[in-house]
Amino acid sequence: MRPKLLGIVNITEDSFSDGGRFFEPRAAIEHGLRLLEEGADILDLGAAASNPSARPVPPDEEIARLAPVCEGLLSHGAALSIDSFATETQRFAISLGVNYLNDIQGFADSSFYGELARAECFLIAMHSSQRIGKATREASDDSRPVTERVIGFFEERIAALEQAGVERERLVLDPGMGFFLSPDALDSVRILREIPQLRERFGLPVLVSTSRKSFLREIAGVPLEEAGAASLASEIFAAAQGAQYIRTHQPKPLRESLRVWGHFG
Repeated sequence: MRPKLLGIVNITEDSFSDGGRFFEPRAAIEHGLRLLEEGADILDLGAAASNPSARPVPPDEEIARLAPVCEGLLSHGAALSIDSFATETQRFAISLGVNYLNDIQGFADSSFYGELARAECFLIAMHSSQRIGKATREASDDSRPVTERVIGFFEERIAALEQAGVERERLVLDPGMGFFLSPDALDSVRILREIPQLRERFGLPVLVSTSRKSFLREIAGVPLEEAGAASLASEIFAAAQGAQYIRTHQPKPLRESLRVWGHFG
């Protein structure tokens, strides 16, 4: 079975990939509907960029950006994921009945676990070396190999969420990519190779988000505007490794490639 595709909608001024292009609600809604037409199963809406150069966005501003876009897309029956680590924003998203919460901190606020347990949405828990806040360009102070760090994080966080009453089958694991892992591009490659190990160890679906990431541009030696082929190659590899969700800026070429690749499986 092919992975589910999350189409990225950045309602931000400073996203590394398309900052400002879809900042206005109408532009974001139109872009989201276009991504659905191009093959996205779910739309992942982010109103606060998490790249190392992005400015912090307070939750009230984040919610104000999200509200009209969510309303517009939900009126078209879109399945939504809200990409935020702010508890207030997650609470707002739950009140709308969104399908997924996508947290780059892997749900660090334990005081919110009771509400998460009572909610019905899936929880995409992402590992990041930073643990708190956006990505940084600094290496982790954890000296363990990257795979051990990722596994250790998930063991700890899954146990905490389950203890609070969150049903295990609602969890999706995202090992993080690029600067969320380390400044070393090869660490992201190593984790992509370890997707089968993560699936086997935890028995949970894995989400991968490599689209346009700097580690791919470094490996391929291309600028951002030419990162499409490198992104697609990494996404097909992730699918071959067993990723059940892929978060992407360009669902159309990925959907078409997966359709062809499926005939060789």
